[in-house]
Amino acid sequence: MILHYSPTVIHCNNVSSALPFPTSSHSSLSSSSSLSSSSSSFSVIPSPLPRQRLSSFHGSKDTYLKANTKTKLGLKVMCFQKEPLKVMISGPPASGKGTQCEMIVQKFGLVHISTGDLLRSEVSAGTEIGNRAKEYMNSGRLVPDEIVTAMVTERLSQNDAKEKGWLLDGYPRSLAQSQSLEKLKIRPDTYIVLDVPEEILIDRCVGRRLDPVTGKIYHITNFPPETEEIKARLVTRPDDTEEKVKSRLEIYKKNSEAILSTYLDILKKIDGNHQKEEIFKEINSLLSQVQKEKIATELGKVALQHESHAASSSQERWRGIPTRLNNIPHSREIREYFYDDVLQATQRAVNDGKTRLKVEINIPELNPEMDVYRIGTLMELVRILALSFADDGKRIKVCVQGSMGEGALAGMPLQLAGSRKILEFMDWGDYGVIGTFINIGSIGAKEVSEQDDMFILVAPQNAVGNCIIDDLRAMTDAAGSRPVILINPRLKDLPGSSGIMQTMGRDKRLEYAASFENCYFFRLLYYAGTQYPIMGALRMSYPYEYELFKRVDESPGKEKYVILSTFEGKPTGEEINDAFEGKPRNQVKKAAGIWGFLSGVF
Repeated sequence: MILHYSPTVIHCNNVSSALPFPTSSHSSLSSSSSLSSSSSSFSVIPSPLPRQRLSSFHGSKDTYLKANTKTKLGLKVMCFQKEPLKVMISGPPASGKGTQCEMIVQKFGLVHISTGDLLRSEVSAGTEIGNRAKEYMNSGRLVPDEIVTAMVTERLSQNDAKEKGWLLDGYPRSLAQSQSLEKLKIRPDTYIVLDVPEEILIDRCVGRRLDPVTGKIYHITNFPPETEEIKARLVTRPDDTEEKVKSRLEIYKKNSEAILSTYLDILKKIDGNHQKEEIFKEINSLLSQVQKEKIATELGKVALQHESHAASSSQERWRGIPTRLNNIPHSREIREYFYDDVLQATQRAVNDGKTRLKVEINIPELNPEMDVYRIGTLMELVRILALSFADDGKRIKVCVQGSMGEGALAGMPLQLAGSRKILEFMDWGDYGVIGTFINIGSIGAKEVSEQDDMFILVAPQNAVGNCIIDDLRAMTDAAGSRPVILINPRLKDLPGSSGIMQTMGRDKRLEYAASFENCYFFRLLYYAGTQYPIMGALRMSYPYEYELFKRVDESPGKEKYVILSTFEGKPTGEEINDAFEGKPRNQVKKAAGIWGFLSGVF
């Protein structure tokens, strides 16, 4: 089977799902590829393929597939049963609700449930509920809420409604009915309300005419009869007088306003004062979007279960801190170890809904205070993070702060000089990711656009006489609930050009800087005033605790890191000193001697 750029169809449980992914025309599925129609999950393993990005999913009404192509040697396919659409629609008399219901059912295949139809059906069938309802109807009384709710609940429990989804037409009609459904955990994905001005509704009703021969409805202006013969026999329905229409509209308005509080978070008002095709175009767009979001949610649940298992497994499999970290330059294996360690922690934090995150990693090549600092290592870490999140279909903005200050004072921190150019000239792969899934910008509110899903900020830091925090705060405010990840930020206040600390608003700035939560932290520990030998390390990988390690020489040329203690939050220098000296947690010790420097560091 040859894979081309056109969508490849993979079958699961006799249901097909098109997965559009570009591959070379000479790539083919290996003979070991297997498909199982009796299992709810399977994997397809093609011959080696480069990373691919899937940002949309297409599929049948029953099953959707997600392709996970993060490994270069395989295509993992997760299969799950799609959750059907659940829709409620409401509208005043003559709003065109019936017409829109027909079009929705035709397009989305939902089961149309109308309480009027249900009542007539139950009464005609002579069911227990129908007979109870008939007693009220025959005596001219309204059928009680509990009977109507019981009918609706029973209908929703039938297989066709559970498998195809449902469209609940004109129900609930009161606050009590909506609360009854809430107690039964019956809730739609969206609540559509057709909104039409009252004067238009009155005109539609008063102008309606009924053909007693065919039962067809006409309107004297909007939909006149085809012939004079038909026109002559048209009659006005008893409830289509202006007085009765106004009364019905008043009742509808009162009931609908009471219901809105129940469904306010999923309410969607549609302008019903247009041609039916235009109205349905908006409804179609809404329901299609809801459907996509449901698919994404289900995919997310599957992925989170997989990642949760992978996260716990990776923590159990964690092989420990690499050795010989003072050997510079670091080996490719050491750099990739830290890239992967940071990536896994960051992904877990983002998947848990964290939105203000920071990564602090100070291995020698990423420590600007050491003369072995390598800007390329930092840029490579940023590239790994950006590409990995882009693989999940997210649009990433990678930001480097621009020049700060004006005139003779203009400039940027030396650590960041030329970093944006490096990002622009880096190898981002062969699939046009730059400018589509990943864009490069600077720090500030104007850099935030609606299409951005998350932001990675490269080493944001204050400079002498200038503070980046105001621009950073404006950017995070504009980003809203979208994740903002700071990589090795340095947000402590620095002296102004006159040598005086920037005191105005200092507390607020430091409070804002502290609002970012560590998703990853790694720092090597040294003797006071030196950078050799390494005494130990402090590591935290979200969502786990801070772990304090001591470096131990085993034999000439060999070393290992032994865990000394764990901390729920970032430990102070004194707590680290006490752990190294074997002192109990509750014993206070004044930091001094060779360990004293740690108090200043932490």
